[in-house]
Amino acid sequence: MLETTLSQLEASARERIAAAATAAELEAVRVEALGRKGALAGLSKQLGALPPEERARAGKLLNAVKAELEALLASRQAQFEQEALRARLDAEWIDLTLPPPGPRPGSLHPLTQIQTEIEDLFTSLGFAVLDGPEVETEYHNFDALNIPADHPARDAQDTFWLADGNLLRTHTSPVQVRGMERFKPPLRMIAPGRVFRHEEVDASHEHTFYQVEGMMIDREVSIAHLVYFMKLLLACVFRREVTVRLRPGYFPFVEPGFELDIQCLICGGSGCPVCKQGGWVELLGCGLVHPNVLRMSGIDPEEWNGFAFGLGLTRWAMMRYWVDDVRLFQSGDLRFLGQF
Repeated sequence: MLETTLSQLEASARERIAAAATAAELEAVRVEALGRKGALAGLSKQLGALPPEERARAGKLLNAVKAELEALLASRQAQFEQEALRARLDAEWIDLTLPPPGPRPGSLHPLTQIQTEIEDLFTSLGFAVLDGPEVETEYHNFDALNIPADHPARDAQDTFWLADGNLLRTHTSPVQVRGMERFKPPLRMIAPGRVFRHEEVDASHEHTFYQVEGMMIDREVSIAHLVYFMKLLLACVFRREVTVRLRPGYFPFVEPGFELDIQCLICGGSGCPVCKQGGWVELLGCGLVHPNVLRMSGIDPEEWNGFAFGLGLTRWAMMRYWVDDVRLFQSGDLRFLGQF
């Protein structure tokens, strides 16, 4: 009777082990057949009631059935583990023979893009691109530009003064001074770079920003030359022909000095919020180089003259890309910078 029951139990367990579709179903078969309260445990308790000669034979048979079922369970469990591993490898597959992905692709900063375009334009026109120190002397930043210590124009440039008497340059004009000192006319040069002013930071002001200033020194340079080069510059940056006008403006290092405006690119001059309904947008300061500036750099104003201009590169980037907060350019936010 016990042998028949063991045979039936083994056959049933074999079928259920083979039919198990998941590891959970297989575990259920194991618990019912081999668990502490399973079928084999219940049959083993009946061995004590058998005669000694039958008890030994039934015990050996019970152990054989148990070993057989344990082997079948282990084999089926191994199959489930292999299938799970294959599924994981398929989901996480990677070709180890491929080269590593390397750094993420990036792009040039929008300020760098515009600066590069301006440099390319002016170098094609025979201008040199000059650089200079960001920590400047008072002489190069102010005195040599016709702005002596008692000149009210200094009040318009909130300056970071250093303990040694030097300062963080407030414009790139000192580079022009150094260019005139080093190179004799005729000369053409532009000076792009970072400048610093003690500004209260808001959506349209930064303490650190970028400028491009340029200068041409030659014989018989006129305002017509200035307008010609400025129109080329504007067409390069804004990628279209623009209408310009000059208004009188005061700058200590040029005489006469002008504010250069362009007809609003948004409304075409009819008036809109961008141009404050005036139809024109102020872009840069310019003029003919003041004779005092030429003299300070050792150039005879009776023989030579020229024009100079200066623009805020950061402001131009805001206009070109329709950016409404200047702080975004130096935020380091890759979500913003990745758009350009």
